[in-house]
Amino acid sequence: MLLVATGNAGKLAEFRLLLAGTEIRSPGDVGLGELDVEESGQTFHDNALLKARAHCGASGMTSVADDSGLEVDALDGRPGVRSARYGGPDLDDAGRCRRLLEELRDLPDAARTARFRCCLIICSPDGRSASVEGTCEGRILHEPAGEAGFGYDPIFHAPEYGRSMASLSRAEKGAISHRGGALRALVPILRRDFPELMGPG
Repeated sequence: MLLVATGNAGKLAEFRLLLAGTEIRSPGDVGLGELDVEESGQTFHDNALLKARAHCGASGMTSVADDSGLEVDALDGRPGVRSARYGGPDLDDAGRCRRLLEELRDLPDAARTARFRCCLIICSPDGRSASVEGTCEGRILHEPAGEAGFGYDPIFHAPEYGRSMASLSRAEKGAISHRGGALRALVPILRRDFPELMGPG
């Protein structure tokens, strides 16, 4: 059984899709509630490690946490580790997307390059740990498109499909996304170092 350190339904769905065969639990599933972990790190790795250790310690379960975000080249990598808090606490996903589009308003397509980045860290109560990363390259659209996904998906153009990340099915997104890439990198590590978490096959 693997505790995924998030209450985000979209993230949980991606974990369950891409780690089929592993029994996935959310903090709410195990009565843990929402831990208030201060994401004080300067990198995705730092923040993922803080969350993984906190959930492992509080639950006594092997826990995996991700920290992920959007890096826009024209903004010197912003919003980066502050992606989920960009623009302040009063903005929702749509508000953060609007803010980003406003900052890039006059830029042509060639200058709107960006990537999603994800760091995943797994920690077990007996001290085992591992980390992996995944990235997804693309560019920022001029306006939102699509109804699926979450976060910055509506304004991120996925070149593999020629449309926004929010226009993709869950399976299409999983095939190219930063989290999908990180989870695929995690699978052989789970099989090798955490075999008790893996189902048959």
